[in-house]
Amino acid sequence: MKPLTLAEVQALPAVVPLLLAARALGLSRNTAYRLVQRDEFPCRVIRVGDTYRVPTSELLCLIGVDRDNARSVFGS
Repeated sequence: MKPLTLAEVQALPAVVPLLLAARALGLSRNTAYRLVQRDEFPCRVIRVGDTYRVPTSELLCLIGVDRDNARSVFGS
């Protein structure tokens, strides 16, 4: 999967699909779903019907970024 750009990180909504969170973490689709099934995904996962969502704030915290300093971590 292609890593997220600075613009993509800054534009993330309040929750993101599981596969977008996996992409930000450098995880494959299979690994992401396997971790969810084991309740081992590295941040909280919300199940909505048959889809999974990850809170953006928790994802950014996990990778050590907030929206204000995303530029310094991800580059311009």
